[in-house]
Amino acid sequence: MRRPVRALTAALALALLGTLTTSCTSEDDHVTLRVLASPELADLGPLLGELEDDTGVELEMEYKATADLAGQPPATGRSPYDLAWLASDRSFLLRVQDSGGRLTRPESTAIMRSPVVVGLEPAVAKKLRERAPGGRISWADVADAAADGTVRFGMADPRRSDTGRAALVGVATAAAATGGALREQDVSCDRLRGFRSGQTLTGDSSRDLIADYLRHQDDADALIAHESELLSLNATGKLREPLEIVHPEDGMVLSDFPLLLLDERQRSAYGEVVDWLLSADAQKKLMQRTFRRPVNQDVEPAPQLRAAVGNALSFPDRLSIVEQLVADYGEPLREAADQVVFLLDFSTSMRGERMADLRAAFAGLSGADQTSTGKFARFYRGERLTVVRFGGRVLQERTVTVRGDGDLRTLDRIVAEGGFDDATAVWSALDRGYRIATAAVREEPERPVAVVLMTDGENNAGMAYGEFLRRHRALGAEADAVPTFPVHFGEADATALKRAAQATGGRVVDAELSSLADAFKEIRGCH
Repeated sequence: MRRPVRALTAALALALLGTLTTSCTSEDDHVTLRVLASPELADLGPLLGELEDDTGVELEMEYKATADLAGQPPATGRSPYDLAWLASDRSFLLRVQDSGGRLTRPESTAIMRSPVVVGLEPAVAKKLRERAPGGRISWADVADAAADGTVRFGMADPRRSDTGRAALVGVATAAAATGGALREQDVSCDRLRGFRSGQTLTGDSSRDLIADYLRHQDDADALIAHESELLSLNATGKLREPLEIVHPEDGMVLSDFPLLLLDERQRSAYGEVVDWLLSADAQKKLMQRTFRRPVNQDVEPAPQLRAAVGNALSFPDRLSIVEQLVADYGEPLREAADQVVFLLDFSTSMRGERMADLRAAFAGLSGADQTSTGKFARFYRGERLTVVRFGGRVLQERTVTVRGDGDLRTLDRIVAEGGFDDATAVWSALDRGYRIATAAVREEPERPVAVVLMTDGENNAGMAYGEFLRRHRALGAEADAVPTFPVHFGEADATALKRAAQATGGRVVDAELSSLADAFKEIRGCH
């Protein structure tokens, strides 16, 4: 009888050993990876548990990644994170490119895709479609509607959020109208001011932005974010009415939500995670739960995602271009709009075709120019505009802050109905312009102010250039903050205008090379 007992004891011991061995193996196989993630990816939480169950790899997510992973990984030493999971790695890879070898390019795998688009309240979408050629809304149409007050939008802060940065790059690329990636000469300090004037909501991430919008739906009638985020927002049932998703006709920046390997020691676990995320089953779940487009071509897109993405815009190839664009855009909700002082030559030589060109150019800035570049360059709500007509003296002066079409019509009337004078006092007019400009700077130091001088002749009345320069220097730092953009037109003294531009930090724009309307657009870009 003892042998069976010994046999049973041995069997139990083997079973217990097997259990312990299995337990130890399971614990040894379990891996925890620290992941620096974009806040937009917080919607992946429920799926990460399934990933851990299937692979034994736990992703410990920290949703605080910035647009270019500033400070991560550090220039020296090892990153505290094993992986990074971003909306896009474009800005980060440009930072790696500029690091001079201090940073290395990590392995990166695209997991899913979503374009940055516009969500519009249906009534506003209807208005924009009625205006747009063929009913196809573009970024230019959105910018035009923002400038005239039709659209009030929310967008994540491009200084911190990759979603906001992708939106800004998309708008700026459309504004440049080159058909390619932004170049340094395409980055403008003013071309997007009309667009920005319509921004009423922002956030450090698009997740924060959407949360704020849900609390303040009366403060905006449009959101610029990933298609997936807007579809998810519509699906919550928390909106008064779902937003209409618009894929801008002039193109969008596409995010591919890459997973980056920061610690090479975790390559095996990284491979397991990537394989699982790219599997057809996981891709389908990602699509169903987050509305992002699958990268696995074996997965059939959901009905909401079957429409083609459209024109995918290229991202700039230099970090300096992106940084300059973001710096120019500045604080998204900054209230101080620009002021422009227009000094317009109404000497008798301007009669006829030249005056017709001037009036047409001004009408174009007031909204009559419906070309793509015209929509980006137009006057916008909140902007302060001063028109000074001059001949041998100041003939008329008027300042308005644009609140609606009535203010623009007032300025158009000054340009359209004013009389002429026989003389041309260029430097006296510029001196008057700087008196107006420096008063504006003193009143609101945060308000950008510029002077535009348009003349077709040489100075033959009033003060000499040397006297203007002496008086300008006497105005001090307040005048130094105001550039002059002279427009060379007709028989104007190009050398004298260039001197004035150099002395005031501006530059000459030659209307003879294109047209006065194009010259004014170029000045509105002030690049």
